[in-house]
Amino acid sequence: MESIIDMAATAASRDPLAFRLDLLAGGTPDQRRLAGVLTLAAEKAGWGTPAGAGRGRGIAVHKSFGSYVAQVVEVSRGAGDTVKIDKVTCAVDCGVPVNPDVIMAQMEGGIGYGLGHVMRDEITLEGGEVVQSNFPDYEPLRIGDIGAIETHIVPSTEAPSGVGEPAVPPAGPALANAIFALTGKRVTRLPMEKSGITFA
Repeated sequence: MESIIDMAATAASRDPLAFRLDLLAGGTPDQRRLAGVLTLAAEKAGWGTPAGAGRGRGIAVHKSFGSYVAQVVEVSRGAGDTVKIDKVTCAVDCGVPVNPDVIMAQMEGGIGYGLGHVMRDEITLEGGEVVQSNFPDYEPLRIGDIGAIETHIVPSTEAPSGVGEPAVPPAGPALANAIFALTGKRVTRLPMEKSGITFA
């Protein structure tokens, strides 16, 4: 969905962040909180500044389990025309932040989980049996795959909500949108490596 929103912004010749914020201008509690995490993630990632030559940024936002998460993924060109994930900036509104360390750890884990799966992981079947048997043919995300993750927690007096899964859904589309900003190629099939994207 967040890749389609980016495609709509491109078709309208609009900045992806401004386009999303316009869609969230109605003032409902959900709209305010989604706009809040979008604005915070964008600000902390330097969205309004040029990414620089050979770099691209993508943004995505999501609500689940009562929590609101926005992410900005910044990528650059690596050796041999590969894509390098330099940084993920995350903003989360999960109500009262009961344990900030746990929130940050869960956001980092969810981002890694989401990115790892869209990059190269897949489960295929042949004759009713799973082809992949272990990590050599189902490669998990590795520490070297992401340069840095930065998490910002929105101060809130709302009831505490979930932080286990909400970081997963925006990670993939934010990466896809960053790859488009870098290469002009829109990734619409997963895993991304099967769509011709090679990661540094």
